[in-house]
Amino acid sequence: MGSIGPWQIIIVVVLIVLLFGRGKISELMGDVAKGVTSFRKGLREEVEEPKNIETSATAKVEDEEQSKEKTS
Repeated sequence: MGSIGPWQIIIVVVLIVLLFGRGKISELMGDVAKGVTSFRKGLREEVEEPKNIETSATAKVEDEEQSKEKTS
């Protein structure tokens, strides 16, 4: 009695479709997809930024070391 069977899930899905309509549900799923896409894009940008900072900081240190060697 405590478990949910496939018939209960089908009934709930049918009721949701009847209440909200197919158009509203597909619009909602489109919004969810856009959110997931922007979330993934944000993660990629966040991961790329520290790499750029590290390489630019390393390049500055190397440039400073080379300029010190030239003046010595």
